[in-house]
Amino acid sequence: MPQYLLSVHHDEAGTAEMAEMTMEDMQPLFEAVDAFNTRLQEQGSWVFAGGLMPIEQSTCVDATGEGAPVVTDGPFSESKEYLGGFWIIEAADLDAALDWASQGSAACQGKVEVRPLQGE
Repeated sequence: MPQYLLSVHHDEAGTAEMAEMTMEDMQPLFEAVDAFNTRLQEQGSWVFAGGLMPIEQSTCVDATGEGAPVVTDGPFSESKEYLGGFWIIEAADLDAALDWASQGSAACQGKVEVRPLQGE
């Protein structure tokens, strides 16, 4: 069955808004994402998923030149949006993956990009 990456994107405005949320404010979001994950598992579409630490904790490694790799703090590129988490799912086709993405977007209250994995 084809596999798809459902990637959750955040932006600066959403990050600032989330930073001001209390754990009590975030609990409904956690519960909605947990319920979505459970549905994915029950339907046999779950492969794996993960949330990512804040973009400030990223490190970029560039080993494309000669000599030692260059390691720098921070994201690879300057962008208004960044990857905050993801799911890898199995779905019958793109339409089914888009349906899952719609449900995931509603659960996590963020944009979700859908991309098929190569070779699937």
